[in-house]
Amino acid sequence: MAANNRRMSGKKGAQVGSGGQRRRGLEGKGPTPPAEMRKGHKKNRIAGAKAKQATRRPATLKSRGGKGTSEMVVGRNSVVEALREGVPASMLYVQQFIDNDERVREALQLAGERGGIHLMEAPRPELDRMTNGLNHQGLVLQVPPYEYAHPEDLAAAAYDQGQDPLIVALDGVTDPRNLGAVVRSVSAFGGHGVVVPERRAAGMTAGAWKTSAGAAARTPVARATNLTRALEGYKKAGIAIVGLAADGEHTVGDLAALGGPVVIVVGSEGKGLSRLVGETCDYRVRIPMPGGTESLNAGVAAGVVLYEAARRRS
Repeated sequence: MAANNRRMSGKKGAQVGSGGQRRRGLEGKGPTPPAEMRKGHKKNRIAGAKAKQATRRPATLKSRGGKGTSEMVVGRNSVVEALREGVPASMLYVQQFIDNDERVREALQLAGERGGIHLMEAPRPELDRMTNGLNHQGLVLQVPPYEYAHPEDLAAAAYDQGQDPLIVALDGVTDPRNLGAVVRSVSAFGGHGVVVPERRAAGMTAGAWKTSAGAAARTPVARATNLTRALEGYKKAGIAIVGLAADGEHTVGDLAALGGPVVIVVGSEGKGLSRLVGETCDYRVRIPMPGGTESLNAGVAAGVVLYEAARRRS
């Protein structure tokens, strides 16, 4: 009998009624919530990122990306041009007993008018040592290290202004003049900054400052230890990653994503986007060129896409 009870113990007993639960389950649950409130939806991620940024203390730009290295601008023409273009400078070295020509007088005048630039007279052997024997012509301008922002700071600053981030990232661009041109385009079209990798990439040198035509003073440049990880961080914050590629699946004029929060990634003129960066992009776009030109330099390409993004936002 005990054995029989054990065999019967696995059978179900009396069941409690549903009490109308099944009938209530068939009733409507009200209107579908908006996309911003549906968990997992892209707009929900964007709204969450904006809310998170709003609760954070405003980020201080040029504070967490580290510093570059100091630089020397040598030669009379180069020094005068750097001072004219507003390149940051901390010290102007002037050779003792220098021939006082028009360029020397202009350099001294510009340095004095700007303020904050110390004048130092030095013997020629000392200037030779400082410049490693370059033809300095008796004038050496010391450019202080550039203070880079952190990639997160660029998006935070955009949200603080109530705007969708518009950022350009450079992948493998090594010419400082191209960096300066991109900074100038970002400033012209209302962008929020430029991201460059820490290694094997152009930095904010005197050449980049001059090419930016003053835009570098108001447009921050951030430096990423790893560009791919920085882009992935932007994606998690709900920002679309758009990479420029000659064989892109979309054309610039047809990509609606440019009207929202976006990072535009520009590769080198020769190799384009690196493999990992290309795989990280949400979209790959191409710039139609009926004239048959194979590629555009980074500054021109960035300007074309930034114009389209600005047009969609206006």
